[in-house]
Amino acid sequence: MDKILVSACLLGRPVRYNGSDKLVESGLIALWRKQGRIVALCPEVAAGFPTPRPPAEIEPGKQGHDVLTGTARIFEQTGADVTSQFCSGAHIALETARSHDCRFALLTDGSPSCGTSYVYSGEFDGVSRTGQGVVAALLSENGIAVFAENQIELLAEALDRDG
Repeated sequence: MDKILVSACLLGRPVRYNGSDKLVESGLIALWRKQGRIVALCPEVAAGFPTPRPPAEIEPGKQGHDVLTGTARIFEQTGADVTSQFCSGAHIALETARSHDCRFALLTDGSPSCGTSYVYSGEFDGVSRTGQGVVAALLSENGIAVFAENQIELLAEALDRDG
């Protein structure tokens, strides 16, 4: 049975930067949890970030892949460079996914870690742009299919196709 790495905040855990969750109420998530498919993880907390913590964004014009290759950085709104911690969280997520044989991930879009289709501008202005966070990029580069919280139906279809 294929397992799914899931952003812990989507499961109701208050681990987001502002101490909140981003609970997604879904019959599919409830079913997958009952089937034992869910592997919950907050890569940022796993990397040692506190909750709450200052918001962080990938520098302007860059995305997760650039951070992983060392050509971009992630900064907190305070100006602190937190690139190494975010990279550490991405590698923890990959190790966790591999150790649980997760072939899929359901991640929180917009996050500098888990963004699958968009991240924020890097200017802390609330503007989003197309791109992936460091976790989504690393998982994708390693053959794990990533889905945003608004793509649960697409994830279900992928699970059905792959067994």
